[in-house]
Amino acid sequence: MRIDVFTIFPDLIEAFFDTGLIGKARAVGSLDLRAHNLRDWAGGVHQAVDDSPFGGGAGMVLSPDPVFQAVEAVEPPRPLYVLSAAGRPLDQQLVVELARGEGLSLICGRYEGVDQRVADHLADGEISVGDAVLAGGEVPAMAVVEAVTRLVPGVMGNAASGEEESFRAGFVEHPQFTRPADFRGWTVPEVLLSGDHARVARWRRAQSIARTLERRPDLIAARGGLSEEEQRLLSELEAGNLG
Repeated sequence: MRIDVFTIFPDLIEAFFDTGLIGKARAVGSLDLRAHNLRDWAGGVHQAVDDSPFGGGAGMVLSPDPVFQAVEAVEPPRPLYVLSAAGRPLDQQLVVELARGEGLSLICGRYEGVDQRVADHLADGEISVGDAVLAGGEVPAMAVVEAVTRLVPGVMGNAASGEEESFRAGFVEHPQFTRPADFRGWTVPEVLLSGDHARVARWRRAQSIARTLERRPDLIAARGGLSEEEQRLLSELEAGNLG
């Protein structure tokens, strides 16, 4: 998979590209990750990429010319997205959609945003990572890259890690524990020490349902509620029959 990121802080993106599992996958050629400096396509001595907004207002806006020139020169993989608070929310469904393709590209806004003509006439869409205002699109770009690339075969050491995690079936993930079994008097649930894999699986699924119901009821509502089997499992957990 190839992913291109257009930014005025390429060193920041490159450092991320070379870190952790993504960096290892990049080193062996499983991922083709490229950061492009928008200032390379900016004119003038100062390589300015921004200008004041028409109509007045505080701040500056990322100009369309360097962005168009950069994308047209590089011819990056499509789809091409602008990171924007007004974009489609990044959720696991979108992540899976993007991971099924051969690549994608991201434009990192800065200042007060990007000239609207970039979104309207150059990009294929916009992506938002949440209802919070950030200084630029670099952190959102890293979030998109990490979420997508971890689903690319060969990036994660254990392929099952991508299957047993939050949002895969409309639920958040079950709680996780590791050694020691007793830490400062807080003990690991007995079922996880039982060696009974079927029992562990049922307990984890029930915990996932219970956690989602408590913390993210919107996810339950979005999937049309719980099935009869899921309700029975939840009842068993509440009755203490799952460990």
